[in-house]
Amino acid sequence: QVQLVESGGGLVQLGGSLRLSCTASGIRFSSYTMGWYRQAPGKQRELVATISSDGATNYVDSVKGRFTISRDSSKNTVYLQMNSLKSEDTAVYYCNANMAYRKIVISDYWGQGTQVTVSS
Repeated sequence: QVQLVESGGGLVQLGGSLRLSCTASGIRFSSYTMGWYRQAPGKQRELVATISSDGATNYVDSVKGRFTISRDSSKNTVYLQMNSLKSEDTAVYYCNANMAYRKIVISDYWGQGTQVTVSS
């Protein structure tokens, strides 16, 4: 049984920081591209950041320079360090584990989401 369990969300003030964690079980963690997505009220889910199995990272432009994604294979955990938080970062953040071969998705799993609220 695959599980992705997120933690670390909460209420933070404008300009503050939070670190999200996502611990995976039931998958070969090192083989998956791990990602963070978010969905704000009334909006579509969007990609925030991904980190491949070999450590290559990708970010949406709006978080570049403020957010950092990392992974620890010894703990089967992916992190999202979020600094200089803005009100537009308020959303439910979802962890994703994806395995693809030649752009064909083989496996794709989602966590339950964790709420991040940035207040002024």
